[in-house]
Amino acid sequence: MRGKSSYESSVLDKWGQPAAGVLDEREANMVQKTRLIRKIKPYIMVAPALIGILVFTIYPAIKLIHLSFMNTNMLNPAASKFVGWDNYKKVFARPDFYKSLSNTFIYTIAVVFLITVCALLLAVWLHEKDSKLNQLVQATVFLPHVVSIVSIALVFKWMMEPNFGLFNFLLRKMGLPTSSWLSGSSTAMACVIAISLWKAVGYDVLILLAALRSVPTSIYEAAKLDNANRAVMFFKITLPMISPTVFYLIITGFIGAFKAYSDAVALFGTNLNAAEMNTIVGYVYDMLYGDSGGYPSYASAAAILLFIIVLTITCINLLVSRKHVHYT
Repeated sequence: MRGKSSYESSVLDKWGQPAAGVLDEREANMVQKTRLIRKIKPYIMVAPALIGILVFTIYPAIKLIHLSFMNTNMLNPAASKFVGWDNYKKVFARPDFYKSLSNTFIYTIAVVFLITVCALLLAVWLHEKDSKLNQLVQATVFLPHVVSIVSIALVFKWMMEPNFGLFNFLLRKMGLPTSSWLSGSSTAMACVIAISLWKAVGYDVLILLAALRSVPTSIYEAAKLDNANRAVMFFKITLPMISPTVFYLIITGFIGAFKAYSDAVALFGTNLNAAEMNTIVGYVYDMLYGDSGGYPSYASAAAILLFIIVLTITCINLLVSRKHVHYT
């Protein structure tokens, strides 16, 4: 049998096992590696998402702010120059911007208000009517939300056609005056609001139904013992208990309505100015790609103004929610 080398004598005991000191050192190294892996593992897991946010959200936002203060030459970027607030002044000087802004505000306020009220009424009705047809009604109400806006637009454009549309056909049969619907400047906005309401109300109904089912029934039973009527129970119990959900739907509704563009394009085409139905998002698109396009600096300034408007309204809603939203 050969004798032990000096290295083996230092790390092995007389039975050939690692010495106590060496084992402790190995365990300490393993513990350090494990702790290091635990520390960096969360960052490795979220790295793809963070990279995506940085590349596709943070960087474009910073670039947008930069472009809004520049006179950008798309053919020769080296000729671009800093112009300060001139782009914002030119945006505010254009009458089509104010028309787009007014259309956006009218559409947003009407859609958010009507969707919230109708969804709340439908959700309360479905919650109280616990029948076998309840699930069928819920599916029917939610169905328009999953249908493509292009398909919806084609159907409604046919039904609202002034000469051969279904709506005017029924009005003629009943001896009532017909309407120009989407073709008339006085009725086009109302038609778009009605179509948006029909498409989006189902989503809010399902969210509110889930919130209503989370309200303890014992609260209603106690209110009935105090002879509280249905109106009192709704405004004093139901609405405060589901107020966080209602507030969430209002906030997301405002943000979504301010970004509305696809609904109007599907109904009127890309030339929304001819139909007097342009929105802020449509105005930004026109500044980039429309007949009056090719002005990325103007478009960037308008996009920044849209962001400021949405941020301001969101902050106002947050301030109002401190008094009227009750978190349990």
